[in-house]
Amino acid sequence: MNSIDAFLKYQTFAVAGASRDRSKYGNIVYRALQRSGRQTFAINPNTDRVEGDLAYAKIGDTPRSVQALSVVTSPEVSLRVVQDAIQAGVKSIWFQPGAENNQASQLARQAGIEVIDDGSCILVVLARGAHGA
Repeated sequence: MNSIDAFLKYQTFAVAGASRDRSKYGNIVYRALQRSGRQTFAINPNTDRVEGDLAYAKIGDTPRSVQALSVVTSPEVSLRVVQDAIQAGVKSIWFQPGAENNQASQLARQAGIEVIDDGSCILVVLARGAHGA
């Protein structure tokens, strides 16, 4: 099983960088994961709600353990997100295009986390429909 298939097989997801602004990728990714039937948590320390759902400052604040994390943040923020993800026990991290940070990827891999940082986009994969809930 490739890393994208493995990522999408998990039960609980989070989007770091989820935004209230429907035109931003963080919001679009959040909605796409939800529409695909996946339990998804919004991670954004600067807002309390995304799409009417509670937003959490850190991954460790979510009410359920997050297995798969989509990162839609600036590369500088991505490093902090990965540090939180390691503490929270996340199994897989997918850096969306523009969120990649070599140090963050290396740190995650050293912690045993599966990492997708090859420029592939979750929106494209979900739009193809081959990875249903």
